[in-house]
Amino acid sequence: MKLGIIGLPQAGKTTLFNALTRSHTPTTASAGRIEVHTGVVDVPDPRVDKLSAMFKPRKTIYAKVTYADIAGLDGTQKGISGQLLNTLAQMDGFIHVVRCFEDENVPHPAGSVHPARDAEAMLSELLLNDLVAVERKLERLADERRKGGTDKAQNERLTVLFTRLKEALDASIPLRKVDLTPDDQKELASYGLLTRKPILTVFNLGEGQSAPALELDHPSTALPGKLEMEIAQLPPEDAQMFMAEYGITEPALHRMIRLSFDLLGQQVFFTVGEDEVRAWTTRRHATAVESAGEIHTDLARGFVRAEVVAYDDLIALGSMAECKAKGKFRLEGKDYIVKDGDIVHIRSSL
Repeated sequence: MKLGIIGLPQAGKTTLFNALTRSHTPTTASAGRIEVHTGVVDVPDPRVDKLSAMFKPRKTIYAKVTYADIAGLDGTQKGISGQLLNTLAQMDGFIHVVRCFEDENVPHPAGSVHPARDAEAMLSELLLNDLVAVERKLERLADERRKGGTDKAQNERLTVLFTRLKEALDASIPLRKVDLTPDDQKELASYGLLTRKPILTVFNLGEGQSAPALELDHPSTALPGKLEMEIAQLPPEDAQMFMAEYGITEPALHRMIRLSFDLLGQQVFFTVGEDEVRAWTTRRHATAVESAGEIHTDLARGFVRAEVVAYDDLIALGSMAECKAKGKFRLEGKDYIVKDGDIVHIRSSL
């Protein structure tokens, strides 16, 4: 899971990055330079803690989320450079930071704080990038038809597909809203079209400020970025006191990770034993063989069966032996749909 934090200059991207990763990256403006700061975050999960206490393994490994603070987008619609586009294309999704806070020491590049305008500017830049890419592809397909010698059926299929994409973009519809077949999705995977990626807008509030009432076609949330960054950089005991003082029930990290999982359609399953208790991420509705591939490709290739126990059953009964005795230990085939919290052991012929 890799999420890119994007937004206009001075929106608070690095502030949010520091709050999520507990980093101390300087929050000074990048002056239009392409800069990328990356942080890997352990996903807080009390289930991992309970499983570790039960099995007392040599290693305990939490699921992880990677956040990338990406500077270089400015919302001017002058086009996204190749280097920046390559960085953005590598992300599984985006967290779009929109500035709501007022601060005379941090001047807004446009001269005033206007969340609706800023949100639209960034979304339009992503959409324009895709429109240019789609139009160029259609031009290349037309050239191939004129020159001949190409697979006519493939050319026609791609022309139909990219014409559909162009029509959506011309109507300001992001490509994530376009219904695509699995074959279409596979075809488009290598094109790095930015509006195909899921996006979460985060309104970066000032202290005591409320979120703006904006209608978006994708999920959104709001938080006081500077305050959350200060909390994240405190020792745990001090952070708890600070949160209590400001009436904050949980750190932004916890909420943002839940939203990140929802955004990317991810869930967690576990492997347990004396050597290691580990949380793995897989897509929701993934099969047992797909989830085996998250552990190691050889496990998927040689998949024989999955031994599965639900987390709640194991905790309630206290041991694997009791789960087997009470009929809660199951043998599942490759098409079994893995559930969030399943404890899975893969049997493989390799």
